[in-house]
Amino acid sequence: MEAGKVSNDVNEARDTYRVAYIIHFLLGVGNLLPWNAFITAIDYFAYLYPTNHIEKLFSVAYMISSVIVLLVMMSWGGWSKTTMRMRMNLGFSMFVMSLTVTSVIDWTTGSTKLKERSCGLTVAAVVICGLADGLVAGSLIGSAGKLPKQYMQAVFAGTASSGIIISILRIITKASLPQTPKGLQFSAHLYFMAATIFLLCCIVLSNLQYKLPVMQHYQQMLPQENTLCSGTKFWAVAGQIKGPAFGIFIIYVVTLSIFPGFIAEDLESKVMKDWYPILLITVYNFADLLGKSLTAFHVLQSITKAIWASTARLLFYPLFIVCLHGPKWLKTEVPMMVLTFLLGFTNGYFTSVLMILTPKSVPFSESELSAIVMTVFLGFGLVGGSVLGWFWIL
Repeated sequence: MEAGKVSNDVNEARDTYRVAYIIHFLLGVGNLLPWNAFITAIDYFAYLYPTNHIEKLFSVAYMISSVIVLLVMMSWGGWSKTTMRMRMNLGFSMFVMSLTVTSVIDWTTGSTKLKERSCGLTVAAVVICGLADGLVAGSLIGSAGKLPKQYMQAVFAGTASSGIIISILRIITKASLPQTPKGLQFSAHLYFMAATIFLLCCIVLSNLQYKLPVMQHYQQMLPQENTLCSGTKFWAVAGQIKGPAFGIFIIYVVTLSIFPGFIAEDLESKVMKDWYPILLITVYNFADLLGKSLTAFHVLQSITKAIWASTARLLFYPLFIVCLHGPKWLKTEVPMMVLTFLLGFTNGYFTSVLMILTPKSVPFSESELSAIVMTVFLGFGLVGGSVLGWFWIL
């Protein structure tokens, strides 16, 4: 562990005006922006597909496709011929395509029956989005794992900020237009258009970072071996970090089995109406950002404590069940917002802690691969949680 830390400290270069940090932050935003765009537009998709459990469908489609890409990256030797730059450009281009498809489907399907039939095409767009996430997340997090810890913190602060940004964007677009079907449709199109423009900017930033002196310094100093083509090495490193890998897995099993499906579909408010799920998602995203940003000031230094704390999040199950089936006052807005805030805050903080500490707990030559291993197990947790989320329907 100490060897990894020393290498990072010795080779650390000055990031003038923190440009590299800001780019990593913005690429982190872009990595999760499309996913957050889909789940935060719950009012729009509930209007288009009222008979489908659309949020749960989105979760399963997105998470499974994302993990498939990560597994292919680990097991297929052909990935060694691709560069991080190529994977990032391809991933962000697929993000742009998936968000564009959503509006095109809506524009080209006039009748209600056609709109309902287009649900499959919309889910296909989410699958493309998930494939892109596997490309971008695996590349971005793997690269950040070799750099000083502030860059990993920047990436995860960015992923958390994407939820806040997209929630604010959805609130603005929804509130600025009439609360009618046509107003809802137009506001959603503006919303997806703004998200697409941001992703186009991410493509530019992704290529720009390679021209920064600080990033060129790290490219020269760090080993250039490609870790994507060794499945045997992948599982060897996974064995070394099985504790943190389990911790990140259980964090996302718990989170995704509750958020966004349960929060978006199973809760109702007579006061807030269709604003209620949007506001709950905003509360979650704000708390997640707060948790991930806290690691810029304080990082829990014990991986063991972080793993136990991550496992203790299983307590959210009985708490949410009590709120769903218990006394009426627990079903009200305030208790649900408090619970949702705690779910997001613990998700953000312990994810960031584990992702920062784990690459520094292995030999420096394995730090990138350990970050990718953590990303894969995070993906397993997302898949497990999204599938488990269907049990909230019962």
